[in-house]
Amino acid sequence: MRWALLFLLLVAGGAGARADVSGCACDPAQPETMKRRECGLCREAENQQGEGVFFLKDINPRKPNRWLALPKRHIPGHHAMKDLTKEERAELWAAAIQKARELWGDEWGLAYNSDRVRTQCHTHIHIGKLLKGLAPGKTMIVNGPADIPALDGIWVHPKGKKLVVHYGEGITETALLR
Repeated sequence: MRWALLFLLLVAGGAGARADVSGCACDPAQPETMKRRECGLCREAENQQGEGVFFLKDINPRKPNRWLALPKRHIPGHHAMKDLTKEERAELWAAAIQKARELWGDEWGLAYNSDRVRTQCHTHIHIGKLLKGLAPGKTMIVNGPADIPALDGIWVHPKGKKLVVHYGEGITETALLR
């Protein structure tokens, strides 16, 4: 049932529906709070073994080429990228880049949607093949994962040995092949 509901909401999200998870009440110490739909990835993180980062294949059939990278650590309530430590962010981005390279070689892209449009509380990065011919607005070039800023709504792709960070957007996963 929960996966069917998650599927419906993710499909709706792809059609332009917006969600605001800034008021998320997920708290593993209070299991009743983990039953809400937007807490699906939070529940998944609680079920993972070990520390660090884990990966999930996107279950949305409209996105058969996508994966998600998630930090194992659960932060009660709303999970913004900026709530992770600098070390946790660097580990998350580095793991996502490694997985993306395994999947797509040098044609990968990573996306972190704005908190205003995310449909899940738990911080997660979308991993996919970068679409060609995109002409976004604001960009910056960084040296590596530790230099990716904790901004809201960004997407990242390689350029030689550096990373291009696009920022200032709400829905960023549209830069990736579905």
